[in-house]
Amino acid sequence: MLRSITIGDLLDETASRIPDKEAVIYKERSLRYTFSQFRDVCDQVARGFLSLGIQKGEHIAIWATNVPEWVISQFATAKIGGVLVTVNTSYRVHELEYLLRQSESTTLLLIDSFRGVSYLEMIREICPELDECEPGQLRSARLPHLKNVIYIGEERQPGMFLWRDLLERGAAVPDEERAARQRELHPDDVINMQYTSGTTGFPKGVMLSHNNIVNNAIKVAECQRLGMEDRVCIPVPFFHCFGCVMGTLACVATGATMVPVITFDPGMVLSVVEEERCTALYGVPTMFIAELNHPSFAERDLRSLRTGIMAGSPCPIEVMKSVVEKMGIREITIAYGQTESSPVITQTRPDDSIERRVSTVGKPHDDVEVKVIDPVTGETVPPGVQGELCTRGYLVMKGYYNMPEQTAKVIDEEGWLHTGDLATMDEDGYFRITGRLKDMIIRGGENIYPREIEEFLYTHPKVLDVQVVGVPDPKYGEQVLACIKVKPGETLTEEEVRTYCEGKIARYKIPHYIQFVSEYPMTASGKIQKFKLREQAIRAFGLEAADSIETA
Repeated sequence: MLRSITIGDLLDETASRIPDKEAVIYKERSLRYTFSQFRDVCDQVARGFLSLGIQKGEHIAIWATNVPEWVISQFATAKIGGVLVTVNTSYRVHELEYLLRQSESTTLLLIDSFRGVSYLEMIREICPELDECEPGQLRSARLPHLKNVIYIGEERQPGMFLWRDLLERGAAVPDEERAARQRELHPDDVINMQYTSGTTGFPKGVMLSHNNIVNNAIKVAECQRLGMEDRVCIPVPFFHCFGCVMGTLACVATGATMVPVITFDPGMVLSVVEEERCTALYGVPTMFIAELNHPSFAERDLRSLRTGIMAGSPCPIEVMKSVVEKMGIREITIAYGQTESSPVITQTRPDDSIERRVSTVGKPHDDVEVKVIDPVTGETVPPGVQGELCTRGYLVMKGYYNMPEQTAKVIDEEGWLHTGDLATMDEDGYFRITGRLKDMIIRGGENIYPREIEEFLYTHPKVLDVQVVGVPDPKYGEQVLACIKVKPGETLTEEEVRTYCEGKIARYKIPHYIQFVSEYPMTASGKIQKFKLREQAIRAFGLEAADSIETA
């Protein structure tokens, strides 16, 4: 049965029911909140946001790793109707500016840096006006909507509030003001916006409502049999639905304890699971592989583990066997979906066989419709026949922000979301993902749309033309290949191309393989055949073995 409740009310409900139960544990920060303590700090930060004049429906972007302030902000913004815009931690200047401008965010929260790259330097590059303005008074030429920048750190920064300013300002705002705003909110309001390359074009802001993600979190939890005695280790990033819907929100919905890891490190994950007696563990297959191969793995006591979720890319059967047998996660589930579907459409169940958990992505959640259609005729195909997977129900996004034409391309008049993924359904209602209609690349769980990289590489003065495709990779599932035509009379090296990308696009989008070509394989009508570029690259780079793994 579907619930009609806002995220703020859901937290209040759980905190009232089990106030002294541990809600959040950060081993790395020696930080623990009970549900009542977590609710109280979220309320205080919510009042801090109100003190900045933030209105219902305003967009608040957060650019940070899985720090405590991230999850507090998730629930604090939800309590005042602010729309949380999640920013990929790998973004660079080009992508950050695009997201903040397209989302019309008025507020940005950010940490100092990630993996040696300074976030502060990047936002100052985009908004040099920060050096001269008072906090909350930003007037940016490049980002006209952005007014507030909040630094999640201790050292005072020009033009920015500090996180502690938010707490102090919140303490001065009457809680009745926050409660009154919370009462105004409706479960069908948009509350979360995540940027995805989707199936076409540049990154688009997927608008998700309280109803979308609360109910999806509940369904995800039910498939794992999560309850208030569970402790869920969350090393996947919060900026994805995997972290902030399947992770944090599923815990609040069930009363389970969330045990986040700030940035993925296999040794830290193993320590957290062992010391906090976690019962559930999340990850993409590459994360589980790293944990299983960690030098200390054999000495770890992981007997507390029972369930969890593996998602993001297909799981090799030997990895699944090791997760079940060596890690002891006998009830691990596989989930499939996309940001546009809040995110999970189908999921395996704890009592499914290992073979089923490896070869399929499970059955649809309750209250979710799924069909496989012929992409040409639109007719539903019978079991065993490949077609495009479509879904309908509470889980379908409200649309792409300020992109009605793009929304209409993926949600039809009858409310069906067209995923762009090719699938088959067996006689028992289990689905298998067999490919993609479009040429989106999935590298280690990250969606990469080739056109975005192509458009960026076109800005290189020596590039005449470029085509980007995905090629198989045994570790990440896929890697990025750029096939480049160089302008006549110019010379260009692989190193020059990669150097040009550094600091401008996320590292995972930088082409792993680069080929310089004189021509592209074409159809009779003049369309470039990307599948042939992929086939040629598989032969040229000796990737046949990786291709057989991917298609097995």
